[in-house]
This record gives sequence, structure tokens and C-alpha cells, in this order.
Amino acid sequence: MTDVQQEKLEQLLGKMVGDMGAAVNGALVMVGERLGLYRTLAERGPTSVSELAEATGAAERYLREWLSAQAAIGYVTYDAETDRFHLTPEQAAVFADPESPVLLTGGFESIAAVYHDVDPLTDAFRSGAGRGWGEYCDCLFCGVEKFFRPNYKGHLVNDWLPALDGVVERLERGGRVADVGCGHGASTLLMAQAFPNSAFVGYDFHTPSIDTARERADAAGLPNVRFEVASAKAYGGTGYDLVAFFDCLHDMGDPVGALRHTGEALAPDGKVLLVEPMAADTLSDNLNPVGAVYYGFSTAICVPTSLAQETALALGAQAGEARLRAVAEDAGFTRFRRAAETPFNLVLEAAA
Repeated sequence: MTDVQQEKLEQLLGKMVGDMGAAVNGALVMVGERLGLYRTLAERGPTSVSELAEATGAAERYLREWLSAQAAIGYVTYDAETDRFHLTPEQAAVFADPESPVLLTGGFESIAAVYHDVDPLTDAFRSGAGRGWGEYCDCLFCGVEKFFRPNYKGHLVNDWLPALDGVVERLERGGRVADVGCGHGASTLLMAQAFPNSAFVGYDFHTPSIDTARERADAAGLPNVRFEVASAKAYGGTGYDLVAFFDCLHDMGDPVGALRHTGEALAPDGKVLLVEPMAADTLSDNLNPVGAVYYGFSTAICVPTSLAQETALALGAQAGEARLRAVAEDAGFTRFRRAAETPFNLVLEAAA
């Protein structure tokens, strides 16, 4: 350990211990979400372990340990004087409120998929081969929906669509929209509910995801939406007023081909909405907590998924606006701008 500076070593070890605590508590977050523990704490206020056990039906001894772990990492608040636990308003927004745009519990479902698939990921590093989207464990697909849906629900209709040039007016009158790479259809259904005069179709090449999206559409009872299995370079229809790609273009092997096909499918003056992970254009500017999350998912999921496809440009989740602009220009789009942003998303508009 020559040349090791003790202060820097202690800082790194402290970070590692914190990261290990977060990693193991991620599984406990999933347990808390599935058993309704966070929601119950948010509804009840300060609660003892026995009261939480009675309210949720969970075993008291497990709850004592779960609450202790969650309090230690700062996800739950503990009052030593009363021996009770509660959620602050901020904790409730992140862990308990289904209407919150910053509800993040679903992210741990996707992280669980990364851990589950460490062996095939290791093999991919050795071979350089890709890994198809359908080859991941099922918790990934549910996790992706649960992670992204709160953000879409909080921003898509209220902020992102109004930021596009003339799109809301078209949809209010009655337009045609394609949601490409729609997954379980969360974004498609949100738009269809908000604009009943318009027709929406969600496309995805993953058949099980489309099956789930159809179930969600049936449950919602929306007559203006349908879902079809199709790739981003071969989906049907023309005359679309809006074609949207939500957090998926960077996963595609041939994003240029996907956007070129989209250009042919658009109506005159139709728009493309690209929602992509927030990223700067240089690695040094992405070395931050958001970058750490997205580079991690990109390594384990996004790049392998792209490499499994035909052209395999493998943009990665941190492609950044400049590279996405280049992709759009290569596909024939002449207008490209950042329409909006959040701490987690770039919201981009492209037009011919």
C-alpha cells in the first residue's frame, strides 16, 4: 500500500460502506414496497413496530430489523424518545406516494435484474456479444415501467408535450400518435387519457411487453389506443402528427434507421419527441450521481441490448444531446432542439 494517502483511503472506504448499505437496502426497499410498509407509515404517521405489524400483517421481528436498516440508511425516520418510526414528507414522496413524480422505488426492481444477470453479463464482457432485451429476467420489464412511469405521469402531459411546437393543439383537435418502444404502455396510456380526440398506437418488438400493455389498455377502458408488436424500423402507418421515443432510442441497434423510418411515417410538419436520460456531451461532465446510475444501467442493459441488434451503434444511456442530434441529422431531420429537461431527462424535438 505504498503511496496510499490515509485521508483519501478513508474517504473511499466510507463511500464503499455507504454504497454497500444502499445495495443491500435496495432489496429491502422492494420488500417494503410490495408489503405496503411505506404507504402504511405515510398514512399512520409515527408508528411503533408492533403497530406496523398489526396494520400490515407482517411479522414483527422482521419489521424491527427492516425498520432499523431503513432508518440507518435514511429512508425512514426514527424517534429514539418514543421508539417510533415515520416518513418525512420528502421520504413519503420518494417511497410512498403513487402520484409523486419522484417515486423511485421501482428503480430497485431494475437493479435486481442487473444482479440476477451478472453471470451472462460477465460472459458478454468476455465475448463482446450482445444480449437481447427478451433475455433478461422478467423483473427488468416491470422495473423499467415502475421506475419511469412516475416521471412520465408528472411531466409528460403537463410539461413535455406543451413544450413541443404546436403538438398539444393538434392532439386536442384530433391527431395520430405512435409511441415507439412503448414497453408496458405507460406513456401511451397517459397520452391517450389526456387527449381523447386523438388516436394512439404503441409499438414494441418485445411480445410479452405488448401483451401487458394490451391488458393495461383493456383495464383502462380507453377506446383511442391500441398496441402492436413491431420494430422501430418496421412499424406501420403514416401521417403521424407525433412519434415518440421514451428512453429507448439509445437501446436500438440502428437508431438512425429507426428515425429515418419515422421521418417517412410522419405527417407534414409532424414532430418527433425524444425523451432520453439526462447527460452532458462529455464523460467528465457526467461524473455525478445521475451519471453513475445511468452508466451502470447502460453497461448492464442498454449497450448489451443494442449490441444484440443488427447495426449495433450502441449509443448507451449517456449519449448526450450532441450525439443524439447527429443521429437525427443522419436520419434526415433538419430541425432539432432541446424542448425541456428534468434532472433525469433530456426532452428533445426533431422535425424535417
